[in-house]
Amino acid sequence: MSLSAAVSRSDERVTDPGRWELFRAVGSVTMVAPPAGDRIAASLGLRPFSASEHTDLFVLSLPPYAGIHLGPEGKLGGEGADRVAGLWRALGLDPPSDADHLGSLLVLYAELGEAADHSKSDRSRQRLDHVRAALLWEHLWPWVPGYLDAAAEEEGAAESWVHLSRRVLRRETLLTPGASTLPLALRAAPKALAADIDYEDLLDTLTAPVRTGFVLTYRDLIVAARSLGLGLRRGERRFALKALLEQDPSATLTWLSNHARRWAARHRCRPTVLADPSPWWEERALHTSEVLKILARRAEEVMPT
Repeated sequence: MSLSAAVSRSDERVTDPGRWELFRAVGSVTMVAPPAGDRIAASLGLRPFSASEHTDLFVLSLPPYAGIHLGPEGKLGGEGADRVAGLWRALGLDPPSDADHLGSLLVLYAELGEAADHSKSDRSRQRLDHVRAALLWEHLWPWVPGYLDAAAEEEGAAESWVHLSRRVLRRETLLTPGASTLPLALRAAPKALAADIDYEDLLDTLTAPVRTGFVLTYRDLIVAARSLGLGLRRGERRFALKALLEQDPSATLTWLSNHARRWAARHRCRPTVLADPSPWWEERALHTSEVLKILARRAEEVMPT
């Protein structure tokens, strides 16, 4: 039986070694590129990633870092990554350079679960379970469902990995006592997009998920350019987005508004849990959509006829 079969078992708690090993393997898929990662994928019953698929998804298109999705900068490092590093330090560990990488977080989650199972002290076991729960509710659940939604649009082996990751994470929310409040990253998030935002800040905001409520990938920009009949420049997303806005600001802003509304629907459709962040993400995406509509109308009014 593959490791992924464990997630479908109907008993209340998966056999602990299999439960933690499943998390470790799912996380390792994101970090170990082919061909070394082929055996891991096989153990999960997944189609292995090709080298190009793995690079496209986990390096170029959607680097799986909490800081990118929960930090106000929408980039590697920064406030979002520092918040995750604090969890490592609370355990008396030096944060690795990729402390907020999804793979690192899932492996750490597995190690905390194993350590609790092997602990001979009730106090130690309770502390480890508490930290593990904090890792789930503060540093995984707030952003990974959205990340997986975006990854599901990638081609190739991503589909089966996304499907398994969703099931594993969702099952864990049912096995782990829930949080009573929204995660700190969302409580401390920057204010929502305002209609008086300046152009440069708008470009920064549109590539930061916690500020918009949606994920915007380079693949999304390819779709936007094709549907609008615009040219797309190669390069990082901010540069490519700027080029689209310079060509046709009203049409590009309208497309982005619709993109935000599609993401709001995604957030709305997720299964809910206690203190679920999905309504927060939905509200932010809807707000962003409305503001972008206003900006699109303004841009249309000033366009030369």
